This record gives sequence, C-alpha cells and structure tokens, in this order.
Amino acid sequence: MVSLTTVSRRLFMSGLFVAAFFTTFQTFSGVSAAQLQQWMMDNFEKEREEVVHTVRDNAFKGTSFKRRALPAVKTEELSMSQEVMELTPMSLEDAVDWSQYPSQKVIATGYTAGYESTGKNPDHPGYGITFSGVQVKRDLYSTIAADPSVYPIGSILFIPGYGYGVVADTGSAIQGKKIDLYYETVTDVFDDWGKQEVEVYLVKSGNGSLSEEDLMKLNEDEAVQVFRNQMFE
Repeated sequence: MVSLTTVSRRLFMSGLFVAAFFTTFQTFSGVSAAQLQQWMMDNFEKEREEVVHTVRDNAFKGTSFKRRALPAVKTEELSMSQEVMELTPMSLEDAVDWSQYPSQKVIATGYTAGYESTGKNPDHPGYGITFSGVQVKRDLYSTIAADPSVYPIGSILFIPGYGYGVVADTGSAIQGKKIDLYYETVTDVFDDWGKQEVEVYLVKSGNGSLSEEDLMKLNEDEAVQVFRNQMFE
C-alpha cells in the first residue's frame, strides 16, 4: 500500500512539473498560463459536447459526422460573392470576345414599320414586311436594314448597345456604311438609340436570302436565352 507521504510527494512533484511547463511555454510563446488553461478548458468542453451530440445522434441515426462550419468571415464573403454574381449576370457584350470578328464603324439610325419610316400604314399589305420577305422583329436577333453591297441579306451583325441584328431590309437612304435598326415604336427609337456612330462586328456574312424559319431558329437558340431578360427587362 502506498503511504500518504509518498502520495503527497508525488502530488508536490507533479505540481512543480506543471508549473515549470507553464513557465517555459509562456516564455517561448508569449501565452500566459491563464490563457493556456482557458484554451485547454474550452477545447475540452468542445470535445465533450461533440461526444455528447455524437452519442445522442447515434441513438437515432446510427452514424454521426462532426460538422465543420466555415469561419464566419469566409462564409459571409462567399455569400456576398454569390449574391453579386446573381445580381449582376454577365452581359452579352462581355460574354463574347468580339475582337475575333471583322469590324467597322458605321452610322446607325433607328426605324419603325410605321409611316414615318416606311411610308406605309398598318392597313397596307406590305406593312412590316422587309425586303427579304420576313416580318420586322425586335428580339434577341432583330431585323435591320443595310446596304446589300456592304452587308448582304442574311448577314448577322453584333451592334453594341443594341444586340444582334440580321440584315433583312434595305433602304434608299441606307447606302455604304450605314445601317438602320428596327424598333417597335418611334418613342423606342428616340429613347433607346437615336443616331449613333458605332463599331459593329460581322458575325456571319449572308448569302442574299433570309426566311422566317432562319430568323426563328436564331431567336430560339438556347445559347442566347440567358440574355433575354437583360434585353427586355
């Protein structure tokens, strides 16, 4: 049997060892004994809670995984980043490297199907019908007018600030480096465009013809649907 004196001596030596350990640790790390002790107690309490939760969860699920949450600041930064991406989707102008296409500066004006632009009223049989035979349209791919000697019928242009334009029409005043962009109303022409000098990009040169089916396929292309809300918001 171990005597009381021996036990007391062992406790005294253990105390000296712990005191020496804390002193040495504080000297090299700059952490006080009280801080180290608090850290040990906090971690002990954390591990104890995890064990309790694990045992409790096992009773219902049979398996338990310790959850490791991201630090609050990281989680907040991630949430903010996702929110910004959702609120500011990439625009069509930024989504494509337009420098890969031939370009030139043109004078671009806006027009409508109305009398002010075409001399035709809604009761005219040719109202809204372009030179190519397709109906005027403002969409992801809109109908525009151009000089066929510069941009043949069926040519696809990208016009910054307007979007894709498909050459479907001509005009006596549209000669050389000029294009006419279709809008549904005169108000839209003045509010959204007016008259501008703009650098346009030739995405595809036309073959001289354009059908309603061709135009429909372009506007139903899934690759560009993501930009529909941006255009018609």
